[in-house]
Amino acid sequence: MSHALSRVNDVSEPVIHAAGLTKVYGDTVAVGGIDFDVPPGESFGLLGPNGAGKSTTMRMVGAVSTRTAGELSILGLDPDQHGPEIRAQLGVVPQQDNLDMELQARENLLVYGRYFGLPRRVIAQRADELLAFAQLEDKAKSKVDDLSGGMKRRLTIARALINDPRILLLDEPTTGLDPQARHILWDRLFRLKEQGTTLVLTTHYMDEAEQLCDRLVVVDKGRIMAEGSPSALIREHSTREVLEVRFGSDRNADAAKRIGAIAGLGERIEELPDRVLVYADNGEHALAAVIESGLEPVTSLVRRSSLEDVFLRLTGRSLIE
Repeated sequence: MSHALSRVNDVSEPVIHAAGLTKVYGDTVAVGGIDFDVPPGESFGLLGPNGAGKSTTMRMVGAVSTRTAGELSILGLDPDQHGPEIRAQLGVVPQQDNLDMELQARENLLVYGRYFGLPRRVIAQRADELLAFAQLEDKAKSKVDDLSGGMKRRLTIARALINDPRILLLDEPTTGLDPQARHILWDRLFRLKEQGTTLVLTTHYMDEAEQLCDRLVVVDKGRIMAEGSPSALIREHSTREVLEVRFGSDRNADAAKRIGAIAGLGERIEELPDRVLVYADNGEHALAAVIESGLEPVTSLVRRSSLEDVFLRLTGRSLIE
């Protein structure tokens, strides 16, 4: 897999450039004029809730959906004019695994490699390398149907790498996986990033974005709300810590009002249907002040701020609704 290492030294022209990128379906604006650049070797994320326009953006970047307006260039080419050349240099991991269930794991890689017109010997060698990379060597002869969800996802990623792509597009890569399977997958993606492959991923999991993305845009209703590294976005839009207190669904609203009346308690308070969030630099101090005021939360939790808080601040709603 070392052949990808040289890419880090490529000319630093953006591998993806979008300006005013727009997609309209009938009366619906799915993507409303967004701008972003992705330099080579970066892991770039589109973070937002379902329906935010992330997958539509990915389809345009993947040269399978034409744009309505704006500029888009992928690897220096316009996808409207050069779709096949662009697609030959991309790896695509769709939201749903679309593997051939009847074929064995290794056969899935061999068949897919032939679409790119690669010599059989090259495909066979790459298939073996990629099965090892995906930690599926012992499943080479297993039917896809017999693999676990996490194994299918790793096989889908291995298949997307068979043409040695310069850019790997991942649409919601870990949806539906258990925590252990997600961590194995993150490790594989991190290794690709270290080898210089440009990663572009959509996700509505803030922990995934924090783990994998060098930089991301927060997208809502087809528009970019903020852009930056995960840590910079958290610093800019949230406090160091968050106190979460629950009082029971019928008491949260009243408790939120009373918490809001405590002098100097933190920067802001968010009332969600099931809990009240207090944004403060010291969550333990905030909790002590809440209890001193005579309120008795059913549960309390002090945690560091996350991208979920950034999203809530920017859009007024939770990422996972």
